[in-house]
Amino acid sequence: MINIIEKFRKNKNLENAEKQAAYLRHQFEFIGLKTPERRLLGKEFIKEKKQSKEIEWDFVFELWNLPEREFQYLAIDYLHQMKKWLTFADLAKIKKLTISKSWWDTVDSLDELVGFILMASRAKLVEDEGLAYERVSQLVKEWAQDENFWVRRIAIDCQLSLKEKTDLELLSYNIEQNLAHSPFADEFFINKAIGWALRDLAKTNPRWVQEFIGRHEKEMAKLSIREATKHL
Repeated sequence: MINIIEKFRKNKNLENAEKQAAYLRHQFEFIGLKTPERRLLGKEFIKEKKQSKEIEWDFVFELWNLPEREFQYLAIDYLHQMKKWLTFADLAKIKKLTISKSWWDTVDSLDELVGFILMASRAKLVEDEGLAYERVSQLVKEWAQDENFWVRRIAIDCQLSLKEKTDLELLSYNIEQNLAHSPFADEFFINKAIGWALRDLAKTNPRWVQEFIGRHEKEMAKLSIREATKHL
């Protein structure tokens, strides 16, 4: 792994790094690699890692613990390439990543992995008894009530882009846990997530979204409603 770390750091761009850090409110250090460059530098490395057909979580957490943000992005790129080998037990590891160095840029990529596990368990694409859909969806429901709002955000948005395959009962439940009565009712990233989830679903099921808003309008933040109704 040392080689990929050195490879990234040798391509440091101070000007880009400052812009990237500013964009994320100076919460993280950056090397200054733009996304296409980062992915090109990591391409062969991930290709080699992929041959093992087993997720190396120690490697993922080593990258996550490095100070520069690009290494968290590399870890996510790696996980997306390895997602077909994800198991139910990996949800706990994804949650651990979610609550560490949390911000929308990593969280909104991790939610896609949770969505993949949901779909894989539903379609029985993964040979793992622990991936029974009921077990996975129940855990995601628990995440919708988590003490960490980033974990809740993943529960709300993990079905983005599933269109007609969206589990409406699961989506409804997860949003309802985060309305006016929720401890995070005023949290921007929660209200934005609710709006995005509903706006995305409205592309294929506008009637359901309209009915949901009709039932819960008084409990919903204006931001959520504004986002949800953009294309209605």
